[in-house]
Amino acid sequence: MGFLDFLKQPDINQGVKTYQAIPGAVLLDVRTPQEYREGHIPGSRNVPLQTIDEVAAVTENKDAALFVYCYSGARSRQAMRQLQHLGYSNVSNIGGIAAYSGKVER
Repeated sequence: MGFLDFLKQPDINQGVKTYQAIPGAVLLDVRTPQEYREGHIPGSRNVPLQTIDEVAAVTENKDAALFVYCYSGARSRQAMRQLQHLGYSNVSNIGGIAAYSGKVER
């Protein structure tokens, strides 16, 4: 691990591939509902960072694989910490949709 490795953002494209390969995994978009409507990764569920404690409406399984993204990766990093605090044990921050090269839904 290099000195500046903490500055690297996760690779959202790889994160989506990993999500797609895990049966029962959940893809969470933690942006605002307006941002979500403007374009989101197919199959993602919108649980804004401000209401992340309501994630049980999407999955109550605290062991489910959760893949979290936002616009740049900053909100998803915060959401990951909050989800872990809520007891979710398998949470990954996959970064920001700004770097996503796949198709988006509107």
